Amino acid sequence: MDGAPEKQPVRVTILSRPYTLLATGDPREVEEVAASVNELMLSIAARAPNADSTRIAVMACLHLADKLRVLERDLNQLKERVDRKSVEFAGMLEQVLE
Repeated sequence: MDGAPEKQPVRVTILSRPYTLLATGDPREVEEVAASVNELMLSIAARAPNADSTRIAVMACLHLADKLRVLERDLNQLKERVDRKSVEFAGMLEQVLE
């Protein structure tokens, strides 16, 4: 055995289609992610009833990619703020120790 975590099948349904995914870790996490994707795609489908599943999937991907971009930007801003505060605190600590 190569030491890699064992993959187990997880059955999910997205946009009324069943899928069996091979996943490591807790299958409930995969089920939760799939449920979130399903909810998003159903929401898009309700607003665009004539859209096919491919178009719905593309719109869902664009929505998730935009959400990821915003979160990455927010994370970078938070890291920059933490870095600035760390420098400030290090300076204050040096003053106290002198």
